[in-house]
Amino acid sequence: MAPEQNKNPTVAMAILTNRWPDELSILLDTAARQTVASTAFLVDASGRTDIAPRDGLVIVPSELNLGGAGGFSYAILSALASGAEWIWIMDDDAYPLGDDCLEYLLRAAQDHQLDVVSPLIVAPEDHNRLSFPFKVKGKISYDRAAVAALGFIPSVAQFFNGALVRRSVFFKIGLPDIRLFIRGDEVDFMLRLRQAKIPFGTVTQCAVCHPAGWPEVENIVKDRLAILIPETEFKKYYFFRNRGYMARQHRRYISFFADMLLYPYVYLVKKRGDLKGLSFWWHAYRDGWLRRFDRAPHIEP
Repeated sequence: MAPEQNKNPTVAMAILTNRWPDELSILLDTAARQTVASTAFLVDASGRTDIAPRDGLVIVPSELNLGGAGGFSYAILSALASGAEWIWIMDDDAYPLGDDCLEYLLRAAQDHQLDVVSPLIVAPEDHNRLSFPFKVKGKISYDRAAVAALGFIPSVAQFFNGALVRRSVFFKIGLPDIRLFIRGDEVDFMLRLRQAKIPFGTVTQCAVCHPAGWPEVENIVKDRLAILIPETEFKKYYFFRNRGYMARQHRRYISFFADMLLYPYVYLVKKRGDLKGLSFWWHAYRDGWLRRFDRAPHIEP
C-alpha cells in the first residue's frame, strides 16, 4: 500500500526536448497554468540556445543525444535532486488538457493509493480519440468515451507522456533503461513496475495531448489484433530490437510467439513478399534477444 499522501506535495516536471520548439512552448505555458505548482527540469538535446528563461524552469543542456530513455533519465535525476516528492514526466510535444490535470492526478494517487498514475493520451486533431489504444471488451478502442467509461484502469499506463511518479519508485526499480535508447523504454518501465508490485494505473477522467501513433498500426484482424511497424528505419530498428530484448528479459513468451507469427505474416503476405523488410525485422529482433546493444545501425533519425 502506498504511503499517506502529503497534503502539500512538491512536484517537479521532467521534460525532454529535441526538435519541437512550438510544441514545447505550449507545454510550458499549460504547465505554468496548473492549479498545483511545479518546477520544470528541461533536458535540451537539440543544441538550441533560444529557449527563453522563465520562472520555474531549469534548463539542463545535453551535448549528446541520449535517446528518449537516457534523456528522460537525465531529466528525472535532475528533478529528483531538487527534492521533489513527485516527478511528472512529459515529452516536449505533449501538454496537459485543463489547468487541473496535475491536481487530478495527485488526488487520484491518494484515492487509489498509487505510486504511479497516468492520464489518458488524446490526439491533437481530435480530443475525443486516443493517440494509443486500450482494450475494451476484447476490442482495440481509440474512443475516449468508451475507455473513460472503464473508470480507473489498474496496472496499465502509457509512459512517459504525463505519468506522475512518486520519487521512491525510482529507488525501487531504477530509471528508464538507457540501453534501450528509444521505442521500448516505456514498456520496460511498466513491466518493472509490475514485477516490483508497485501500485499504478491510468485514470480516465483527465488527459494529456500527444501526437497519435495511428500511422504505425498494421491491422491483422480489424479491432481485434494489430502490430506496430514504425515509419522510419531508425525507429523500426530500436522498436524491433527492444521487443526482442523484452521478450527474453521479462519472459514474455506469448509476445515472442505472436511476433514470430505476425511479423512474417505481415511482411510476406500483406506486404507481398517484402523479404528486405522481413530480414530487417529479424536481424533487429535477434539483436535484442541476444542483448546486442552495441550494434545500433548507421541510420539517420
